[in-house]
Amino acid sequence: MDQHFITRIVEAALLAANQPLTIVQMRGLFTVDEPAPEGSIEQALTDLRASCDGRGIELAETASGYRFQVQADVHAWVARLWTERQTKYTRATLETLAIIAYRQPITRGEIEQVRGVAVSSNIIKALEEREWIRVIGHRDVPGRPELLGTTKGFLDYFGLKSLDQLPPLSALKDFGELDPQLSFTDPDAPKPEAIVASVHDDAEQDDAEQDDAGQADASGSDPADDEDQTHDPDNIDTVADSADEDASDNTDTSTNESTTEHHNDDAIPASDDTHTALVDDDDSTGA
Repeated sequence: MDQHFITRIVEAALLAANQPLTIVQMRGLFTVDEPAPEGSIEQALTDLRASCDGRGIELAETASGYRFQVQADVHAWVARLWTERQTKYTRATLETLAIIAYRQPITRGEIEQVRGVAVSSNIIKALEEREWIRVIGHRDVPGRPELLGTTKGFLDYFGLKSLDQLPPLSALKDFGELDPQLSFTDPDAPKPEAIVASVHDDAEQDDAEQDDAGQADASGSDPADDEDQTHDPDNIDTVADSADEDASDNTDTSTNESTTEHHNDDAIPASDDTHTALVDDDDSTGA
């Protein structure tokens, strides 16, 4: 049996199968009477992979075996053949799946420690129903919690042959991109000259207003009020009347103080006469 015919058999089997085929399964397509020569299956796969270059399909090796699949660059158009609504997974589900994939075997409690929140039973159940994770054992601790790990179905879905083909954690982007946020302008970035000049003008205007307010507080009056009082004739008359009243009050006060002093001076001699009379009486008594 020539190699070209074996390649056609392998190609047809891959196209007809509804799941990936292993080399053992493809070798079983040949009978004992007409077995495939040693290495012919591998050569057929190599030829088929080379023939897919530049086409809409490719020959991929997954954890379950080999399969033909649509090229990534044309997948968006081919996906329109399926009208059913695609399942959308929540952020919590994707985070839980990623933790299991990178840290398996892992318990549910350890997943909660990594995420910092409780893991819903619905998330674990959904991943198990999707056949992406399964229970692979129990940890030898009190309570014997279940150990979770990924399945071949998980690797097949993401087109991986083994867990070693997972991208390294250092190459992964933050999970925040699953929930995009609005981007803000960097405050340290250089600004256009027009904006910078406007900012400086506003700053200078604010400083000038603060200086004016400080001077007004120090003087205790508003400059506008002083100006109004200066130019208002009524205010001038009022100020003059107040000055006359103050002068009259001062004059009356001075007069009263002078009169009081005169009365005090007159009272002093009277006290001296009385003192003299008392002395004379004492002298006469002593005689």
